[in-house]
Amino acid sequence: MRFHPSSSRAHPAALVLAAALALGLLAAPTLAAAQAWPLRTVKLVVPFPPGGPLDTIGRAIAQKLTLAWGQSVIVENKAGAGGNIGADFVAKSPPDGYTVVMGALSTHAVNPSLYAKMPYDAQKDFAPISLVAITPNVLVVNPSLPVHSVKELIAYAKAHPGKLSFGSGSIGSAGHLAGELFKVDTGVDMVHVPYKGAAPAMQALLAGETQLMFDNLASSMAQVKAGKLRALAVTTAQRSSLAPDLPTMAEAGVPGFDISTWFGLLAPAGTPEFIIEKWNLRVREILSEPDMRARLLAQGAQPAPDTPAEFAQFIASEIAKYARVVKASGARVD
Repeated sequence: MRFHPSSSRAHPAALVLAAALALGLLAAPTLAAAQAWPLRTVKLVVPFPPGGPLDTIGRAIAQKLTLAWGQSVIVENKAGAGGNIGADFVAKSPPDGYTVVMGALSTHAVNPSLYAKMPYDAQKDFAPISLVAITPNVLVVNPSLPVHSVKELIAYAKAHPGKLSFGSGSIGSAGHLAGELFKVDTGVDMVHVPYKGAAPAMQALLAGETQLMFDNLASSMAQVKAGKLRALAVTTAQRSSLAPDLPTMAEAGVPGFDISTWFGLLAPAGTPEFIIEKWNLRVREILSEPDMRARLLAQGAQPAPDTPAEFAQFIASEIAKYARVVKASGARVD
């Protein structure tokens, strides 16, 4: 029997075809999985109590995702420790896209510096999906204070060191840290008075117990329009569409001042990229819908969807920013 080399060694073209078929077979399940996901109920964890802006917007997004995906997307509130409990729950959940968190300024920017011990790493333990919205704060003063601009406030504070006090909803809140950044950037001496929530802090300002506050823009505007408060500037780098006539802090004389409350969606680290992309695509579509934009604006929030990579970069920059502010404030939670 004569030996034929071709009988023991495949033709190069055949090898190429076999490799292509193998790749196709490997790619097919991944494509099928991407198209089919989700196959069961999805959980959106809000790490704060029901009724707040994150909860309200989270439920609106969950409702729209349920309709789009044909699977229930439920909101579960896991509050406590400044949002750390809910965020940690998601960080330790299976990386399959079925459990995500509505992370926020506190959980992914402030807390890593504010808390002596964190149960999770705000960057390494999460896969960013998209920023959802940014909420500007506004510097408001009691009308009894004889100032009508940020420059006048700075001059008054320097003339009366330690005499002014500003309230906030809690230690480490955006309002607290905005006040601390203001002190650092302007060199004024003011006293911080923390309250158990933004509502009692506002009542104290209206009663004259404190003289100023960095508050949620939407919450304060009703009091400003009623003449019970005087607004001086918004804390974001850009003016707000809710109060376009109000200057930014930078325009008003404090260069580089930029503090806002924000929130966005994150999955556990290791979640497949195709699932992250599916989340991102749908959330961006939802945030572009007129009714959702209107709902966000009613909460004082501006839609701010981005890519997973952009959100990751944003979180990194926010962590660095608030590390400086928290250190300057001396705030610490053990």
